[in-house]
Amino acid sequence: MFDILIIGGGVAGVSCALVLGSAHNKAYVADKKIGIFTHQKGSSLQDGLYNNAYGIPAGKLGSELLSETLEQLEHLYPHVSQIPNEKVMKIEGQFPEFSVVTNKGEYKTKSIVVAVGYTNTFYIEGLMDYVEPHKKSVPEKNRIQLKNVDHKVAAGIYVAGTLAGSRSQLSIAAGSRAEVATDILTEWNNGVQSQSHDSVRK
Repeated sequence: MFDILIIGGGVAGVSCALVLGSAHNKAYVADKKIGIFTHQKGSSLQDGLYNNAYGIPAGKLGSELLSETLEQLEHLYPHVSQIPNEKVMKIEGQFPEFSVVTNKGEYKTKSIVVAVGYTNTFYIEGLMDYVEPHKKSVPEKNRIQLKNVDHKVAAGIYVAGTLAGSRSQLSIAAGSRAEVATDILTEWNNGVQSQSHDSVRK
């Protein structure tokens, strides 16, 4: 049983995993089991070139970021389970016991973060009732989002990145994941507002 499973190995998903992974030294996170499906085939980063993203050297390719950030996650936070090469097909159940069915297996989790792209080819059985037209994309592109209030779709289901209704901008997707990750940390901390920072003074 995972405490949280993140679906998506792009900006929003991996960024969320990095923040949650970095909080492992907090007492209320120490026993949490975190996992991420790192399937990236449909990530918009595959064709990305970044010159205007804070902290990222100009000319950085999105394809490089996809591999480098997973390596960073593995190196810094090996307690976060990476599940590669599996596509999520279905979500069953309700909080606090979901079943996540992939093309290769089935996993149990208390909560879920959906952090895949906003294309209208999105299809995860169990989530389709939450799909609506994307509110910050031009209509002719037929982008979609999941209905949510402050990134929360339903009890135990969060959405991050463009699928949450954010614009397709790397820094916005990364910020969206930080909101979701800190909301999850706050829930784990019995509602006390929480975040995870690293500091040279610690």
